[in-house]
Amino acid sequence: MSTARRATIADVAREAGVSTSTASVVFSGKVNVADATREKVLAAAASLGYAGPDPRAASLRLGRSGIVGIVLGGELRHAFLDPVTTAMMDGLADALASISAGILLLRDDPHDDEAPPITEAPVDAVVLIGCSGRTRAALEIVRQRGLPVVVIEGDAGEGVPRITLDNREASAAISRYVFDLGHTNVATVTLPLDAERGRGPLTPERVAQATVDVTLDRLAGFREVFPQAPGVMADASLVDEGMIAARTLLTDADGALHADRPTAIVAQSDLLAVGVIRAAEELGLRVPEDLTVVGFDGIAADGLGSLKLTTIAQPAVAKGRAAGEQVTRMLAGEPGESVHFTCVFREGETAASL
Repeated sequence: MSTARRATIADVAREAGVSTSTASVVFSGKVNVADATREKVLAAAASLGYAGPDPRAASLRLGRSGIVGIVLGGELRHAFLDPVTTAMMDGLADALASISAGILLLRDDPHDDEAPPITEAPVDAVVLIGCSGRTRAALEIVRQRGLPVVVIEGDAGEGVPRITLDNREASAAISRYVFDLGHTNVATVTLPLDAERGRGPLTPERVAQATVDVTLDRLAGFREVFPQAPGVMADASLVDEGMIAARTLLTDADGALHADRPTAIVAQSDLLAVGVIRAAEELGLRVPEDLTVVGFDGIAADGLGSLKLTTIAQPAVAKGRAAGEQVTRMLAGEPGESVHFTCVFREGETAASL
């Protein structure tokens, strides 16, 4: 049984009475052609059932898939509950639109025994959001394939362009703000310290074994101001995780408020800060009168009623866009460059003088 031959650009050109190159530029849109010529070519294409160049042929010709792999840590469902991640992905997608690249989401899951998916994924480049030890170990294979690699807030080794944020300095700045309000009995709620995640108190042993750069940098900034302050690690940047951590810091085993509870809590994300505030209110504490709470990210945080969160705002969309721009440069044969961003303090209504 024969299959009808798919019309080609040469067939369209012949039907329209123009050269093949003229017909090609009508579909590429890269060169202006006369309106009358464009209409003739499009009419010929319609009559032949030609919908445009076959992207598979272009991929084979260029030796590329047209796909950029994005490696996210942990569960994807958790990642996309975080507005910071979605904002970064928006910026990344905007930048990659200029080269019509698709996006393939890959998990960096430490529970799998198989090799990380980036070693075999059919992609033209890789963007890492953070860089676990497991992923870094797999990068040698990725780089042997000649794939450009860019990392957002992580260290993927020498020669890999980095999109960085002043996490330590920003964390120190908002912690100093809390200190200047007169608070000395202060605690922190951190993001996960390693790819294994899990909740628990911040112990010297856990911090010494930590592998997540963002968490460590923000903790280091906090420790500059409150070197001996206690803290709790959350399992993810989620409101529910902030609530669980806050109860650990504010209550005893029986659920009663600690007599010597913290007067302020510095959270490493706005979602965690929202959870801390909700838990405090459930315990009968007023924010900021009884408890000062500050966050980090500058997202549009829901669930605070009329309260405006005091936080440090980061340029999440710009970070993603910068990563996409570096991928675009590298795929064009240009060297990639590292780009650094800074945060901005945003005063709200959740912090008050002691």
